[in-house]
Amino acid sequence: MTSPRTTLSLVDTDPAELAVDAIVIGVHSQTAEQGSGASAGALLLASGAESIAAAFDGKLTETLALLGATGGAGEVIKLATLGTITAPVVAAVGLGPEPAGAAPAPETLRRAAGAAVRALAGASRVALALPLPDDADAPAALRAVAEGALLGGYRFAGYKTKPQPARREPVAEVLVAVPDAADATAQAEIARAQAVAGAVRTSRDWVNTAPNELRPPAFAEVVAAAAREAGLGVEVLDEAALKAGGYGGILAVGQGSEAPPRLVKLTYTPSGGGNGKRVALVGKGITFDTGGISIKPSQGMWEMKSDMAGAAAVGAAMLAVAALKPSVAVTGYLPMAENMPSGTSYRPGDVISMYSGKKVEVLNTDAEGRMILADGIARACEDGADYLFETSTLTGGQVISLGKKIAGVMGTPELCERVKAAGEATGEPAWPMPLPDDVRKGMDSDVADISQVNAAMDRAGHMLQGGVFLREFVTEDVAWAHIDIAGPGYHSGEPTGYWTKGGTGVPVRTLLHLIDDIAANA
Repeated sequence: MTSPRTTLSLVDTDPAELAVDAIVIGVHSQTAEQGSGASAGALLLASGAESIAAAFDGKLTETLALLGATGGAGEVIKLATLGTITAPVVAAVGLGPEPAGAAPAPETLRRAAGAAVRALAGASRVALALPLPDDADAPAALRAVAEGALLGGYRFAGYKTKPQPARREPVAEVLVAVPDAADATAQAEIARAQAVAGAVRTSRDWVNTAPNELRPPAFAEVVAAAAREAGLGVEVLDEAALKAGGYGGILAVGQGSEAPPRLVKLTYTPSGGGNGKRVALVGKGITFDTGGISIKPSQGMWEMKSDMAGAAAVGAAMLAVAALKPSVAVTGYLPMAENMPSGTSYRPGDVISMYSGKKVEVLNTDAEGRMILADGIARACEDGADYLFETSTLTGGQVISLGKKIAGVMGTPELCERVKAAGEATGEPAWPMPLPDDVRKGMDSDVADISQVNAAMDRAGHMLQGGVFLREFVTEDVAWAHIDIAGPGYHSGEPTGYWTKGGTGVPVRTLLHLIDDIAANA
């Protein structure tokens, strides 16, 4: 199911003269240090709104303040213009305190654009006159505004059968005001933002789809069809091929469901061979996770439709790679299974022969993600990779340790730092975590090469146990990073910034930033 799409373009017409349904401007809050006396706490208009402020004879900030505007980050206040400018509505979005001597941070702009476009649902055409620097930071700021607008305008199509009179359609068209709409750099940023945001929206659609409609065979078909249309190489292994190939981890997890497992491989080869480096992306694709025999509590289990968010992110990122054409080879691996309890389910106590040849003792069938990822990682290493990024909604320990918005990263230290830097640049924060020797020792098995979780079922370092287990399947010559998105992959709260309720698309933009970094710097 595909969500409605928002289009994006540049414009260099005076914002006050644009024939749009609403014009968005930025406002800063003013701290006591910035103002004094009666002016303390007043609003400050951000750059880009000069002509609109002039049309209001200098009374714009005063009027917005009377309507309750504070300039707080993400706040949106609408004002009817009554013919003062061409647009009938001005929407002032808060940018927080004005940075000293600098433009707002890209993530501030990204969130502001997202909040404003979401608040203007029901409008057909909206223009953004937000502050954009005229220096070396201009491309990053424009990229942030464009991404925020496209992602803030996202809404899952859903399954309602009756008209919803109070439900307003997302903004159909967004114009971004810039000094020169024909500038090649600006146009390139808009094209990139459309490809990247399109991939994030696709990832969100897949995560938000009802799990009965996206079981492993169907998920594989949807991803494969989109990848073929994008021009990627596609290989899909069904249950027979998985058995013949010895993918014991994927098969074990999937054997309890009547919908058999799959492994989807997507390949992008740059023209001329690129810079010679190879990037592998691996994403967890548990289309629904009951926990299997180690069944989960019923409370909140419906959100386990999002347990394929890692595979959705990898598949969608590969679609963007096909459009962006980086000068580095990229291959995506999407192991897919449905973890169900039945008479054929794998059991605690089972010993599984993995694709790599290692033997794993199963102690908890709800630790299934690492089982399918291990096979995907081993296959990626066998095919050849210089860098391997794996992402998954792997452990509740990630949420307990880092909350719902910061991913945990484990693996090769230098690569983990690159993931952290990419997360900072894209607004998808990630924090490197250790892989202690004592955690690995706790996973020693009496009967196999490694137990799937701590052998005494001790949950201490639960997130780290997942990383330690996956490390066993990465060959020594491959730099790797495991990105645990158990919290950031799905947003169950109210919309905020450019996040809507449901799938977030994290970490699509981080992965694409890393690919760009490797293409440029190896």
